[in-house]
Amino acid sequence: MDYFSILIVDDEVDFLETLVQRLQKHNIDTVGVTSAEEALKILDTRCFDVVVLDVRMPGGMDGIQAQREMKRKAPLMEVILLTGHASVETSIEGMKQGAFDYLLKPIKFEDLMVKIGEAFEKKNQHEQKIRNAKIKDLIRFPGRVFQQEKEGKE
Repeated sequence: MDYFSILIVDDEVDFLETLVQRLQKHNIDTVGVTSAEEALKILDTRCFDVVVLDVRMPGGMDGIQAQREMKRKAPLMEVILLTGHASVETSIEGMKQGAFDYLLKPIKFEDLMVKIGEAFEKKNQHEQKIRNAKIKDLIRFPGRVFQQEKEGKE
């Protein structure tokens, strides 16, 4: 896998710390937070490729609400939902709203690594399509790029 960054959001501190440590041992830039509110705050200052997000968390915002806000802030960032058996329906709702996938707790680390890799690849494909579209636009309308730069400076 290429270099990428992950945000882990889970209120179970032991689980969170263990997962962050294991991912960091694989040389993956990983940040862990214990609430949806913390996650949204950190997204104001930092970009991530993939978020692993617990669906059920105490506090004012659950995982699905957080996902909606995260995708608003970073539309290309992929979200993997973590859920218990009791909230599979909620995770399916999250998938309808743009989550990459969901995994049932307890999760096997190897399964999570596979999903993270797939999510990262999907994000890269979307970014490449955008770059290609911009290149095509530049080739077709070279003056437009310079016009936009000029307008931005005024």
